[in-house]
Amino acid sequence: MGRILARMVSAFEEVIASYDFLKDPVSVVARPLTPEEAIGRPEHDDYPLLKGKERMMEARFRGIPGQAYTDQVGNFEGTLEEVLGLSRDSNYHRAVLVATVNAVLRYLRVIRKSCHCKDRDPVLCAPNLKAALMPFSPKRVGMIGLQPRLLEALSRDFLVRVCDRDPDQILKKKSGVLVEPQEASMDIVSWCDLIFATGTTLVNDTIDAFVREKPAVFYGITISGTAKLLGLNHYCPLGR
Repeated sequence: MGRILARMVSAFEEVIASYDFLKDPVSVVARPLTPEEAIGRPEHDDYPLLKGKERMMEARFRGIPGQAYTDQVGNFEGTLEEVLGLSRDSNYHRAVLVATVNAVLRYLRVIRKSCHCKDRDPVLCAPNLKAALMPFSPKRVGMIGLQPRLLEALSRDFLVRVCDRDPDQILKKKSGVLVEPQEASMDIVSWCDLIFATGTTLVNDTIDAFVREKPAVFYGITISGTAKLLGLNHYCPLGR
C-alpha cells in the first residue's frame, strides 16, 4: 500500500474514532453501477464509463452514497470494520475502501459531493478549468488519465501532454494531443509545470508518483474524500 493511501486510511480512522461506526450493524453495500447510473446520458460517447473499460463502484453507508472509479468491480457487503480490514492489494478492494470513505465522509458532512457528474455536466465542467488552474501559473500541463472534455479545455489554453492506461487510446490524437502510454508518465511529470491527474490514481495506488515537488491537481469524484482529508488540490466542480 502506497504512502498516500496509508495516510488517507489513518486520517479517516481519526475522523471516525469518536463515532461508534466500526461494528455498526448497518452494512456498507458496494456494487458496480451501470454506465447510465454512473454518468447518465452525456452529449458525447467517448467517456471510458460508456466504453466499458472502467466502471463506477458505489458504496452506501446509512443510505448515503459514495463512488469510486475502477477497472476491477464486484459486490461487497459488510461492516465498516470489515471494509477497513480488506487487503489493499487489488483495485477492487481499494475501490470498495475509497467509495466507502466518500460515503461516510459525506454522511458526516465532511464533504458535500460524493457522486459522479451526469448528463451535460462534463461539458459544463470543462470551461471552469482554466480559472481553476491559473493560480498555479502553468505553461505546460501534464495530464495523467484522459478525460476528453477536460483535455479539450486544457489544449486551448496550455501546452499539454497526456498519458492513459487504455490501449485503445494510446498513440491516437485527441484535441490535437498525442495520447502517450502510461510508461511515459514520469517523463511527462518531469516536463510539465503542473500535474493534472485523475483521482483514480488513488484506487490503482499509483498516486504517490504524482504527489511530488511539483504542484498537482487531482480531478474527479473518486478522490473527493481523500483530497479533503489530506489537503490535496481537487477539481470536481459539478460532482453530486
